[in-house]
This record gives sequence, structure tokens and C-alpha cells, in this order.
Amino acid sequence: MTAAAAGKDSPSSSTVRGTPLLKDELDIVIPTIRNLDFLEMWRPFFQPYHLIVVQDGDPSKTIRVPEGFDYELYNRNDIKRILGPKAACISFKDSACRCFGYMVSKKKYIYTIDDDCFVAKDPSGNEINALEQHISNLLTPSTPYFFNTLYDPYREGTDFVRGYPFSLREGTPTVVSHGLWLNIPDYDAATQLVKPRERNTRYVDAVLTIPRGTLFPMCGMNLAFDRELIGSAMYFGLMGDGQPIGRYDDMWAGWCIKVICDHLRLGVKTGLPYIWHSKASNPFVNLRKEYKGIFWQEELIPFFQTVVLPKDCTTVHKCYIELSKQVREKLGKIDPYFTKLADAMVTWIEAWDELNPSGTAAEMVNGSSNGK
Repeated sequence: MTAAAAGKDSPSSSTVRGTPLLKDELDIVIPTIRNLDFLEMWRPFFQPYHLIVVQDGDPSKTIRVPEGFDYELYNRNDIKRILGPKAACISFKDSACRCFGYMVSKKKYIYTIDDDCFVAKDPSGNEINALEQHISNLLTPSTPYFFNTLYDPYREGTDFVRGYPFSLREGTPTVVSHGLWLNIPDYDAATQLVKPRERNTRYVDAVLTIPRGTLFPMCGMNLAFDRELIGSAMYFGLMGDGQPIGRYDDMWAGWCIKVICDHLRLGVKTGLPYIWHSKASNPFVNLRKEYKGIFWQEELIPFFQTVVLPKDCTTVHKCYIELSKQVREKLGKIDPYFTKLADAMVTWIEAWDELNPSGTAAEMVNGSSNGK
């Protein structure tokens, strides 16, 4: 680590009312190239938790973290020192580097947020505790097998509607909570260029389970997940420096985890909570990063829509290794990049196992969770 833990729980700092949920079971992972001044506005919600900061870019640059936060900070030199040759699987000069934080964490849950994401307000003007909503999403089941027209039936003030099968009301474990954004929407470069002034002002008070068999474009800027159950598949791929593509890191991870979740009967939710996305990235820079992906995704999506994992893939690890084989076999024909990516997927699992040798729930999900 480049920085030791900073002073924790300073007397003058704000604190979350009551006992923070999952205080000792959750890490907050932040990828950054700049000082983390944005944490000041998150202090009432984040200060009780441990932070893992993954510094991208120049490792000689000093990143300032506001006083009073408990954190670890890793730069590229640290990643190379810890992983050795396997560090090649961690992207450089791209926010995909955040997944190193998932690997070194020892907590059950992860919340990851970008440094340009601020505290949003609901329609009543109240500040939104995004982390609290994510935790609520993760601690209640998902309903991927039958759609509830009142959305998440486990939220306060709602329930299963008439006609919902009683046999499905226990739901399945939720392993991913995908939050949204007010202000700057998460658009691709082409849409940014066509709608440069468009802002998202619509606050939709809803949480939905993404149905089984349905893919979605996962965004990593406001995301929480169960590290023990799905963490080893939450690999953001090879992006950025030295790679032919960027800005597909979180979406790649999302397609992979959704296929695996569907296979292992695990759930993914999207909707609340909102954060305030403060600034738009340069659409011309984004277009250069996305250019090949715009074409490739027309073949990637059909691949993920039709991929079949064998019945003997009863753990996340086994599923991910099998997925890497199919990526090599089927997507390697599109471009040599995908052969390299398949190799990196295997390296990622090997590195995960080295840093987490005792075994995790992701390795121990058994056949009873694998209904087809």
C-alpha cells in the first residue's frame, strides 16, 4: 500500500445516524487519478466504512484523501508488486483498474463509485443515502423468474400482486445492485454527440429485478455486489492503455455476471439508488475508445444471449473458466483481442485464488443452486 490508513472517526466529523449497516462487512472501492475531495459530501454516509482507493495513471502522483477516512490506496507499482506477472490482467489508464480493489478486499460486499459522482436529492429535496439503498437491495431477494408489476415486492409499502405464483415468492439471492444517475446520463459517444445538452432529470422511484435471460448494460459508477457470491466474476476485462477498446469494461463484466447469475439462480436488481453524475466525458475521446466496440457488440450480444454453461458448472469459478473458453473459441474469430481477453479472464481467476486462498462462497455454490 502506498498510503497508510488515515485517522478514523475524528471527533469533528459528521457521522451516520444510528449504527451503519454492514459497517464491518462492506468495502467502498474508488478508482481515481485525482484528489478525492468529492468524499467530503459523502462523509455522512461513507465515513464509517473502509475505502479501497485504486490509483490509475502516474504512480508517482500523490492522491489526497480527506482526513478522517479509513482507507488503503494502491497504485500501479503496488499492483505489480502484489500480483507479479499476473498484474497484466489489470487494466491501466482506464477505470477498469477498480476490479483490483475487488480482489484485495476481504469483505462480503463491495460498493464502487466514480469520483465524479455526487450525492443526489430525491424529489422532496432530501439527500439520498445511495449506500443504504444498495444494501437494502442486496439484503432482499430478487424475482428473476416472474415479473411483479409492482416492481420489487420486498420494498416497504408493496408486495406481490394477485396472480404471482406462491411457489416463487421466496425469490433468489440478490448478488448485484445496479444504481442509476441524475444529471449526466451514461450515454455512448454517438448519443453524446447527437444530444450534447441532454440531462436526466427523471427520478423513478422503483427497483426492478432484471429477468432471467435478459442482458443489460451494466454501469460501474454506482454499483454494489455480493463479493462472496459473485466477486470472482466481476472482472472488468482488458481496457485502456495498450488495448484496442475502452469504455466497455463494466458492460463486459455485466454480460458475464448476468449469464452466470441466470445459470446459478442468482438475482440482479436495477433502479434506485440515484447519484448525481456531475460531468460529461469528452465525446470525441470516447468515440476513439468505443469505435471498435460499436461494431463488435453486434456480435458480442448474440454470443452472450446464446451461450450455454454446462450443468457441471456449479460454482462461479467454474462458470467463469468455461465462459473464458467459449470467448476464446467463438469471439476469438472476430479479433485476436478476444483471445487475449480470454487468457486474461483465466489469469484473473488465478490471481483471485492467490489472494483469496481460503475459498469463498463463489467457489462453493453447489448444484442445489443450479436449476435450469
